[in-house]
Amino acid sequence: MKINCIIIDDEPLAIRVIEKHILNINEIEIIAKCENAVDAFQIIQKEKIDLIFLDIQMPELTGIEFLKTLSYPPKVIITTAYREYALEGYELDVVDYLLKPISFYRFLKAIGKVYARSGYDFSENLPSIKSKNLQDEFLFVKVKKKLVKIFLKEILYIEKQRDYIYIKTTEKEIHTKKLISDMSETLPDEQFIRIHRSFIIAIEKVEAISPNTIVIDKFEIPIGRSYRELVLKKFNYKNFMK
Repeated sequence: MKINCIIIDDEPLAIRVIEKHILNINEIEIIAKCENAVDAFQIIQKEKIDLIFLDIQMPELTGIEFLKTLSYPPKVIITTAYREYALEGYELDVVDYLLKPISFYRFLKAIGKVYARSGYDFSENLPSIKSKNLQDEFLFVKVKKKLVKIFLKEILYIEKQRDYIYIKTTEKEIHTKKLISDMSETLPDEQFIRIHRSFIIAIEKVEAISPNTIVIDKFEIPIGRSYRELVLKKFNYKNFMK
């Protein structure tokens, strides 16, 4: 199933990130990229658009205001840095709500929902797409007034520290103001697992595991009581201990 889409965002970097993700999926074609909703409205009147990637905070007309002007809108995926608009977005029947920075894995989940709404199973395409891209996948996190690039393959673990998260990688240490729950949602399940309300770990970086702790880079990380059964099952711990 071929999908014609339009990207609406006033941030050129945000457009490039979405465009990069789309280029990895043959079934999606970008018809237009717009930095404001007014230009996008004119294109939607002329072209057959199946899907809109829609930012919220834009000049002249916000994404929510723009969406309300469309009598018969295409499917919509909201892309924003502001989680407080999520409820209003879902009330307008958007397919998904992606928080920036948008990882390729989280992007794929949203595309799967688009196909599901049309009665198609996108999951058959996921293994080949993931195998090609996850090894070099990266995300950007905001540090002060800069966006810092982090390759997923370099992340060792992530720790919640009050209103911030601490990201330990093989190359650097980063503090960024972000919810650990948002980070957990962003990262791919096959590479990362949350083992505690304050910790996410990279599965392949684990050096040792016990019923109560995991060791990464010689650092002992606690396994939360409510996470223990899932974590031990993930690592097949009980079978190894027989």
